Amino acid sequence: MIKRKIPLAWLQLIQERSRLLVAIAGIAFADFLMFMQLGFQAALYDSNTRMHHSIKANLILMSPQAQNILNMSTFPRRYLYQAMSFKEVESTEALYTGRLNWKNPDNRREAQVLFLGFNPVQSVLNLPGVEENLQKIKLPDIALFDRASKGEYRATLVALKQGKPVVTEVQKHQVTVEGLFTLGASFGVDANVIVSDTTFLRLFPNRSISEVSVGLVNLKSGVDPQQMATKLQAILPNNVKVLTLAEFVNFENSYWAKTTPIGFIFSLGTAIGFLVGLVIVYQILYTDVSDHLAEYATLKAIGFSDNYFLILVMQEALILTVMGFSPGLAISLGVYKLAQNATLLPIVMTVNRIGLIFILTGGMCTIAGLIALCKLHTADPAEIF
Repeated sequence: MIKRKIPLAWLQLIQERSRLLVAIAGIAFADFLMFMQLGFQAALYDSNTRMHHSIKANLILMSPQAQNILNMSTFPRRYLYQAMSFKEVESTEALYTGRLNWKNPDNRREAQVLFLGFNPVQSVLNLPGVEENLQKIKLPDIALFDRASKGEYRATLVALKQGKPVVTEVQKHQVTVEGLFTLGASFGVDANVIVSDTTFLRLFPNRSISEVSVGLVNLKSGVDPQQMATKLQAILPNNVKVLTLAEFVNFENSYWAKTTPIGFIFSLGTAIGFLVGLVIVYQILYTDVSDHLAEYATLKAIGFSDNYFLILVMQEALILTVMGFSPGLAISLGVYKLAQNATLLPIVMTVNRIGLIFILTGGMCTIAGLIALCKLHTADPAEIF
């Protein structure tokens, strides 16, 4: 029975080729909207948490007043010493973060960059280029520059790749860049710079070494981070929070998703794309049902059940899903590449996103088909003829 219905669904769709093309274009456009919104939303979260994922620590200490990595309040460093009193703790490190105006050596324009400072005895960040350049930043006023920064830094990057230092100015303070590392631009800042903790405090004269932005706690092998976080939080005061590394990542994502409007905008854009596709497919299927209402009524009169027509319309919806999804995916892949090259943000297609959009497309077409089928259910063969 099903095999006999599939050709009928297909023949009805291709009978009006212009209508079919409009349906395919509409679904492809809706899929493109959803792909782009979800792609930019994922890039928002990924770009702002790449540094978090690179941290070499099991637990994170931070101030409850911290908003995100770009707006970290400080807490007393002595809490790191308290953490060291636990036999489960292997070591602790301090990470200092802050934003300053960086004068681009290429065009002398200023832009805000994120500075990361730590004790260069060992790297606290698992990023390409950091470990190899630790000896350089042990010297005062020496910095490492992010090779994946967004902006006009071509001459700077070329010089550094050739081993030539680049001198620039930060807050009327001369800084020499002698190496490169890789982190990447984010929605918050276009560039990142790594310095030693002593250089960081020279650039931020109002900051103190006893006031830490992020505390890093490394646990001994076999210690459960979640249990240790609970144990550590119990003895520390309320002006410091203890998080696992995963919770620190979620803390950053939550800021962009809930505190800023940009996370909501991407979610709203995805919903709008879904509704646009739903309306387009509904119009196509509704018109198709209306055009063949007499034929459907005849079939109802000779005994075909509503389930027959339900399967028929659902098959049309499935065909439209597949035909509209393919060009939508192809266009999105091309635009993803263009957007990634233009913004240097991690806008990449994932298998999970492809599966999600395909399911949403199928749901969109199915809902539209069910709504369009209501007209057929109410059709009385006697009234039509």
